[in-house]
Amino acid sequence: MEITVGILTISDRCSTGEREDKSGKFIYDYLPKINGRVIKYKIIPDDPEEIKKTLIDWVDFDRLELILTTGGTGLSPRDFTPLATKNVLDKESPGISEMLRSEGAKFTKMSYLSQGVAGVRKESFIVNLPGSLKGVKEGLDILNPLLWHILEIIKGRDPH
Repeated sequence: MEITVGILTISDRCSTGEREDKSGKFIYDYLPKINGRVIKYKIIPDDPEEIKKTLIDWVDFDRLELILTTGGTGLSPRDFTPLATKNVLDKESPGISEMLRSEGAKFTKMSYLSQGVAGVRKESFIVNLPGSLKGVKEGLDILNPLLWHILEIIKGRDPH
């Protein structure tokens, strides 16, 4: 069984072509490890309304099971990803965000600067990953062992 996935890169510079989207491409290449298939891939600027609209469309209309965002999770004035994501979630999963920060801190203390969130909208799981390639690699490896179980729970297939 495949997981249907959306990759949303949120970056002013990547959206204008000023910088290559290495993090989004890494996520794309990583997905076979979790039996994921990319249905949607998009690069947008750091705009909270566009972030919200894209997440809502991908969940409500495309019914993607997993949406991985990259970028916009830090402390800069243009980092809106976590706030926009919180505004579309039905349930937040703070433990996942805490795990990503604490496990990421084993590699770099900079992971504690991330405001990234994770949670559920309908039957989709949305996770904010950092914009850095290194942060994305580490984050995916941290998430990997839990993803199938999370998706089964969301769909009500877990016996617990």
